[in-house]
Amino acid sequence: MSTFVDIRCEPLMKFARWVFAIAAAYGFLVITPLYFAEFRIGQADPPAITHPEYFFGFIGVTLAWQLVFVMIAREPARYRPIMIAAVVEKAAYGVGTFVLLGLARVNPSLGLFALIDVALGVAFLCAFYLTRFEQPAM
Repeated sequence: MSTFVDIRCEPLMKFARWVFAIAAAYGFLVITPLYFAEFRIGQADPPAITHPEYFFGFIGVTLAWQLVFVMIAREPARYRPIMIAAVVEKAAYGVGTFVLLGLARVNPSLGLFALIDVALGVAFLCAFYLTRFEQPAM
């Protein structure tokens, strides 16, 4: 007795795995050094950070999300519902930063990071859409 396997789904799962794995690696590489950059950021882009609890809280929450991306990368079908929250996470920073850029309230160099987050959010949305027919392994 053979089991029908839809081979079309495997490339879609691969796409989702790669998107979330790349996002996690990028996030770990970009966010972790911020733990050691508080004073340098204050000097390079004054004023100094006046509420370190927000700064370090942002870093901690963002690193926690990188772990979520690793989980999704390992089992996209199982964690598919969380992909929507991941899209919101990327949009919150990306869109918010673009609004602040439009109001001239942040350094224009942050536009690149906002663009990367928006692009990853779109890729997450694509992964969510493309994995809609896959059933999670039990």
